[in-house]
Amino acid sequence: MYDLKYKGQQLVYKILDPFIKGLIKIKVTPNMITMVGLLITLGSTAVLIYGAEVGDRDNHRFMGYAGWLILLAGSMDMVDGRLARLSGTAHPSGALFDSVIDRYSELFMFFGFCYYTVTQNYLFTSIFCFIAMIGSIMVSYTRARAEGLEVNASVGLMQRPERILLVAISSILTAIISKQIGGDFTYNVEWLNQPLFETISFFSWPIFFLAISANITALRRLNFASKKLREN
Repeated sequence: MYDLKYKGQQLVYKILDPFIKGLIKIKVTPNMITMVGLLITLGSTAVLIYGAEVGDRDNHRFMGYAGWLILLAGSMDMVDGRLARLSGTAHPSGALFDSVIDRYSELFMFFGFCYYTVTQNYLFTSIFCFIAMIGSIMVSYTRARAEGLEVNASVGLMQRPERILLVAISSILTAIISKQIGGDFTYNVEWLNQPLFETISFFSWPIFFLAISANITALRRLNFASKKLREN
């Protein structure tokens, strides 16, 4: 699995390198790319807020627009890191800046989806988004806190690239399915005052998985780091 991931990463770098070398020539810095990623993420949040206010509940196109922007913003993570290495400008201060801006980006991303789902009256989905936001931040925090205590706690699922891909792809898929079926499909049961399944469930259930797995990962990292610290 790791070997496959490594080979895929190297293929992407091979495609990106000519573009990155062009950025080096025009003196674009890694921090600039990091900020571009944040601005694109803010754009996705603005799209979701706008869509929540003017869009119909049975039209999920704004989720699709946001998903594509999130994918684009996520790609900036690969570009800024590779740019730092190829340009010889990699530095701990740059890594710190990148990490902090990445956390802001994730918070704004989840805020956009929370706003959209609350405004469009998707109760359970909004709860899932909020719990996923907590888990995503705690995954990063537990790793950073452990590293501050000289323990490498990079264990578990749902690291940042996986989280970004899951959110983006599920939102794009929801928009595509919504367009194909011509609106909002719902399946109701008597014992539940919310639909058991509806079009947005193609987004809701992946986010539910993210919410659970991210928090489990944070707790795994806490347990792993605690054991390592007790051993020392």
